[in-house]
Amino acid sequence: MVSPQSDSVLADLDAVGYDASFARELPGLAEPWRPASATAPELLIANDDLAVRMGIAPASLRTRSGVAVLAGNAVPERSEPIAQAYAGHQFGGYSPRLGDGRALLLGEVIAPDGVRFDLQLKGSGRTPFARGGDGRAAVGPMLREYVIGEALHALGIPTTRALAVVATGDPVLREQTLPGAVLARVAASHLRVGTFQFAAATGDRDLLVRLTDYAIARHYPDAAGAENRYLELFRRVAAAQAALVSRWMEVGFTHGVMNTDNMTISGESIDFGPCAFMDTYDPATVFSSIDHGGRYAYGNQPGIAQWNLARLAEALLPLIDPDPDRAIALATEALHGFADHYERQWYGGMVAKLGVAHNGPVTDHDRALVDDYCGLLGEQRVDFTGSFRALADLLRNDDRSVTRRFTDRSAFESWADRWRARLETDTGAIGPLAIAEAMDARNPLYIARNHLVEEALAAGSEGDLDPLEQLVARLRAPYTEQADSARYAEPAPAAFTEGYRTYCGT
Repeated sequence: MVSPQSDSVLADLDAVGYDASFARELPGLAEPWRPASATAPELLIANDDLAVRMGIAPASLRTRSGVAVLAGNAVPERSEPIAQAYAGHQFGGYSPRLGDGRALLLGEVIAPDGVRFDLQLKGSGRTPFARGGDGRAAVGPMLREYVIGEALHALGIPTTRALAVVATGDPVLREQTLPGAVLARVAASHLRVGTFQFAAATGDRDLLVRLTDYAIARHYPDAAGAENRYLELFRRVAAAQAALVSRWMEVGFTHGVMNTDNMTISGESIDFGPCAFMDTYDPATVFSSIDHGGRYAYGNQPGIAQWNLARLAEALLPLIDPDPDRAIALATEALHGFADHYERQWYGGMVAKLGVAHNGPVTDHDRALVDDYCGLLGEQRVDFTGSFRALADLLRNDDRSVTRRFTDRSAFESWADRWRARLETDTGAIGPLAIAEAMDARNPLYIARNHLVEEALAAGSEGDLDPLEQLVARLRAPYTEQADSARYAEPAPAAFTEGYRTYCGT
């Protein structure tokens, strides 16, 4: 729902006071560039809530001048479009020069409350970092970014979001000819682990210092007063990533391409190419069509996050301490803290999904309760999201809602007896119905089910946005049952799930 704040106090998209702090302070990490023009730009979908949050009048997204900005046909006054440079490990292999091959940062929008947002166009044409690509994007993958960003945001997971998707009227050649589009993406920033890798690889210590100080000032300003601010930045980023990945894992989200250039310093989710939500619980779940070895499988995400953070630590070593051995020791100790952060976040979230109250560390007994339930889901190939949501119905004396999901009901009932016994230590204070309500507030009913997403993207690519709008309406209220929405809560048919793969869209 859009804020009641009237458009009269908001700025038009082409009149927003853009800042260019990244371009101004870090010229060695960007190339000035202009977006390519679209032949026949047409707004497909706009995010009014996000526009208001940024201080932009939603109506201006639909004007001719607003669509021109979103398509890349016009550059707002005070905007200094740049393609950002970064390196990255892609599937474990290092690429020293990646960068925004098909994206341009228009600048930073300062919201009325002072919060700074990056506004980037994705699919706006080739840049100096294009590396042979066409710089374009297709409608389907850009609509996917819109859907997944809104889904994660509604689940309370830090994420980049789409302000709008505009059809360009130009064809894009992939495996087949597809309709082209430009995504207007909003982020806390587009600083990535790969940004630091690129700066470190230049050998320019001053550039690395300026980048790191910029990241601290923008995302972790209170770290500036630490005895070792560069080590403190690393600790903050590690903690933010531990929190982020644990939340992905709680809802069955698989990013699919956790390269170091796809890990933000802010702790936001970014780049939704071959990503998807898991239906049947299986830690080995892989969705990406190019992840043949399962490097970025659902269950590998915490370990990959830590691996990526090790690459960030390597880039920061010269700043952490002038003595290389001491710098490595300090960074290693901080890196080990990631596992502790992640484990606390993960088990804390999972026991909350089970309705277990905790005021202190999660006990071994409760860890076993979580692990054994997940084990049952995997052994019996049970839908992850639906099973947690249905579990609360046991506390409402509705046994069938959850037991029907298990083929070996005796194994489930044995676990459920342990679970009920554990909850009895809490029910005296709040009662079983209150626990059930708390579980409903933690376990979503609606996620971006893959078959529904694909259905919406296929229709959207043909110009029919109704399925996508209907899906997003449910995703924006994931914990609340909505009328005529049963199909949005059901897992995909087995025939769809078997062998389902997603593609990055490049």
